[in-house]
Amino acid sequence: MLHIDFLDETNDVQEAHIALVSSLLQHAATIEQVEDGTEVSVTFVTNDAIQEINRDYRDKDQPTDVISFAMEELGDGEMEVVIEGMPRMLGDIIISTDRTREQAADFGHSFERELGFLAVHGFLHLLGYDHMNEADEKKMFGKQDEILESYGLGRDRNERA
Repeated sequence: MLHIDFLDETNDVQEAHIALVSSLLQHAATIEQVEDGTEVSVTFVTNDAIQEINRDYRDKDQPTDVISFAMEELGDGEMEVVIEGMPRMLGDIIISTDRTREQAADFGHSFERELGFLAVHGFLHLLGYDHMNEADEKKMFGKQDEILESYGLGRDRNERA
């Protein structure tokens, strides 16, 4: 089982939404065969907070929907360190609940569907998926759709893509 630490910096996230994200990430971890005991953190923030993070770490001075910080991503000259008996730490997923609401309205689906999409999107980034080119985007977005569909949060035919 995945170990998930939640932090709600907005003081506005409902327990049902935390339960949804927890259950969905457990489902995604099972599909991706992530080993039991692996750790991840999920933080809910405002647009202002995620804009600051986006500016400071990505040089993009605007709010975004989700940012992931992968612990296993190695920089130039870094070596992987594995300590026997220590749990695997994937990293951090930071979700703007303001953007989640905005995008849910823009795309014509529920807050829960958008929150689930963003959580899975961030989680897949922690696992090394990316969408920097067309082939990688197709692979990552296909995996997102598979996870969301099998969980029951797939797209409604009436939604915009």
